[in-house]
Amino acid sequence: MQPAPGGIHGRWAQLVIGIVCMAMVANLQYGWTLFVNPMADTMHWTKAAIQVSFAAFVLTETWLVPLEGWLVDKFGPRPVVLVGGILAGLAWVIDSMATSLPVLYAAGVIAGIGAGCVYGTCVGNALKWFPDRRGLAAGLTAAGFGAGAALTVIPIANMVKTAGYQHAFLTFGLIQGIVVVIMSLFLIRPVTRAFVSTSKVNIQSKRSYTPSQMLRTPVFWVMYMLFVLVAAGGLMATAQIAPIAKDYGLAKLPMHYFGAVLPLLTVTLSIDSLCNGFTRPLTGWISDKIGRENTMFMMFAGQGLAMIGLMSVGTNPYAFIFCAALVFLCYGEIFSIFPAICGDTFGSKSATANNGTLYTAKGTASLLVPLASILKTATGSWHAVFVCACVFALIAAVASKLVLSPMRKRFLTESNAETLIVPINQKPNFAADS
Repeated sequence: MQPAPGGIHGRWAQLVIGIVCMAMVANLQYGWTLFVNPMADTMHWTKAAIQVSFAAFVLTETWLVPLEGWLVDKFGPRPVVLVGGILAGLAWVIDSMATSLPVLYAAGVIAGIGAGCVYGTCVGNALKWFPDRRGLAAGLTAAGFGAGAALTVIPIANMVKTAGYQHAFLTFGLIQGIVVVIMSLFLIRPVTRAFVSTSKVNIQSKRSYTPSQMLRTPVFWVMYMLFVLVAAGGLMATAQIAPIAKDYGLAKLPMHYFGAVLPLLTVTLSIDSLCNGFTRPLTGWISDKIGRENTMFMMFAGQGLAMIGLMSVGTNPYAFIFCAALVFLCYGEIFSIFPAICGDTFGSKSATANNGTLYTAKGTASLLVPLASILKTATGSWHAVFVCACVFALIAAVASKLVLSPMRKRFLTESNAETLIVPINQKPNFAADS
């Protein structure tokens, strides 16, 4: 058996490249909320109409990932991420010039395809490079997408305020796209090896399932349902946090933040992005230690409680910042734990395409984002939206322990019993770059 490559082609270097690429497309989702109010004020579009572009972004970002995963398996990660970088930059350039809603929606679709190319490839690579540390590797990679916006949220907010949202779209679109294109040139195919986990808390499949085989298993659809329930609340917060802060009369409230005085919304978005990124490797690592479903239960329940907090005490500026951060802290973990549990359950060989298929649940959940604006308009407050998000999260928390956990244990027991047993002491050989 040949050793894994080292240097820039070692698995840790490849992980870092993936994290950088993820950080560069993070603003396509997490920076979007900064542009909603300025677009509405300048173009006189309704916020619900503007958020259709966000929904289009999330749908194309997620529902095309299985196809993009297939392209990665066929052509390797480099060309797919390169095209993703070009499209991600082009989308914000188009946004900077959009004078009609159809053009805005087209840019959302282009951004979604670009982000999906980058996201699906980088997370799939992490699962293949690190079968022994799936939770941590997927969490670190997803952290780039979660925390990447934290590096630029203040510069973008300042540019929107001083130079206009169009200039911010153009400038950061070009920067982000160019960086992804350059980094893509250093990506290589993952070096995969046979690996059998000896973990007692995260049993892994000894068999690799294709996407079509995975879709025929009931356990996959339970995972999918839980993903949709939790993602719905998280996406609502991601897309609507600026309008919520504005409606609460908090958005422009001056707050002291590391020696500077900034609007509360800017401070909130910065902290939220940090929490959303920090939770991914943290909860991925925790799930490696205590089990995927146990971690799900804690974090899903936490998201439900955070929604209650935003509803009941969110008009207090400090409570708003805290509860919003808690939402992102508990929501972001789905992007490390679900890829890890998917890889554990259905194997490494088709991990990119399989995780991409599960990731489409985020697209399904995005359909509820415009409905949140409609529900708020119909009721005159955000309370009904928060109640729905809270109920979804609590249902997911209970189901993760009482439904998914026993179902997955039975599935793996039966699947592994039918598979040829390999030596339990077999370990992956990553000596060259570990």
